[in-house]
Amino acid sequence: MFLNFIDELRAAGISASLKEHLVLLEALEREVIEQTPEAFYYLSRATFVKDEGLIDRFDQVFQKVFKGIFTDYGQQPVDIPEEWLKRLAERYFSPEEMERVQSLGDWDEIMETLKKRLEEQKERHQGGSKWIGTGGTSPFGHSGYNPEGVRIGGTSQHKRAIKVWEKREFANLDSTKELGTRTMKVALRRLRRFAREGAAEELDLDATIRGTARQGWLDIRMRPERHNAVKVLLFLDVGGSMDPFIEMMEDLFSAATSEFKNMEFFYFHNCLYEGVWKDNRRRWSQRIPTWDILHKYGHDYKVIFVGDAAMSPYEVSYPGGSVEHMNEEPGSTWMRRVVQTYPATVWLNPVPERQWGYTPSTQMLRELVSGAMFPLTLGGLDEAMRTLTRKK
Repeated sequence: MFLNFIDELRAAGISASLKEHLVLLEALEREVIEQTPEAFYYLSRATFVKDEGLIDRFDQVFQKVFKGIFTDYGQQPVDIPEEWLKRLAERYFSPEEMERVQSLGDWDEIMETLKKRLEEQKERHQGGSKWIGTGGTSPFGHSGYNPEGVRIGGTSQHKRAIKVWEKREFANLDSTKELGTRTMKVALRRLRRFAREGAAEELDLDATIRGTARQGWLDIRMRPERHNAVKVLLFLDVGGSMDPFIEMMEDLFSAATSEFKNMEFFYFHNCLYEGVWKDNRRRWSQRIPTWDILHKYGHDYKVIFVGDAAMSPYEVSYPGGSVEHMNEEPGSTWMRRVVQTYPATVWLNPVPERQWGYTPSTQMLRELVSGAMFPLTLGGLDEAMRTLTRKK
C-alpha cells in the first residue's frame, strides 16, 4: 500500500524508510486522523518530512501521486460571477490613452464606489470605464488599465492596483536547493559570532597535548563544538510580484538555513501586518500574531526582511490597505514596531537598485528601516551583513 508514494518520495530526495512507512500504516489503522485528504496530507507529511525546507518537495510529490483528491485551501475569491470576468480580448492602451484616464480618487472613495457598483451591477461588462469587467478603463476588474483601481481576478499587467481580490496559492521555499547558494553563504558568513555550546563532544587537541605532557600519560580533553551564536529572524515576502524572484529567494533561504543555527523564518505578503505564517498551505488557518514574535524573541536578534517592496502606497500607509484582508493598522505601524524592538534590521530587495526610485512604496519602506535597504546582490548582501554586525 502506498509503495508508489514511497518510491516517489525517495526519487525526490526525501528519506522514506520502511519504518516510517509502517508508522504511517499503523496510524491509519488506528484511525488517529479524520478520513479526509487534508488530514492524510498532514499525517504523511509529519511522518516523512524532518526538515521544513523539504516541505515544497513533499507537496510536489503528494500532488503528483494523489492528484485529483487533494483540495486546495486558501483565500476565497470575491463573490462576483465568473462570467463577468472572462477575458474576451486583450486590449492595447497607448500612452496617450493612459494619460486620459483619470484616477477615481483616494482610498475611501475607491472602496465606497466599489461597494455601490456591486449593489447596482446586474450583468457582465467588457471594455467599459465604469462597471466591474475586463479590458477597459474601469477601476474594477482586470486586463485593462486604470492608474488606481481594484484588480479582481486575472493577472497583474501594469502593477498599479491598490487592492487585489483573487485566490492566492503560494509555495513554500525549498532550503535544500543548492544552485547558486555557495557565494551567498560566503556573504552571510560575515554575520557570525562563534561560541562553544552544548556537551563536550569535540577533541581539544591543544589541551590534550598540554595535559598529556603535564601528567605523563594520555590525558584526553574534550570541549563543546563551536556554533554560530548569532540569532536571526528572517521575514520572506512570497507570492504576487515576488514570483519572478523565487529561484533567487530559494538560494538565499537555503544559504541562510545552512549558515544560521539560531534562525526563525516567517512568510508575509507585500508588507508586514498583524500576522505572519510558517506554512503557505495553511496561511489562513495557522497565522502567527506579529505581537507574539515581538514578545517571544529577544532584542539581540538580527532581523532580515526580503521582498521587492513594490505595492500600492496604501498597503503601507492605510488601515485596510492590504490586498488580502482588512488590516486594522497600517503596515507602517508594524514596521516601526519591529525596528524599535530590533534595532539591527535590514531589508534585502531583489529588484535592481536603479529601479527603486520609480516605486513610492519602496521609498516608504526604505525610510521605515532607517535607510537599511540593500539590493539582493552579492555586494548588497555583503553590505547588509556588515550593517547588521555594526548594529546592536
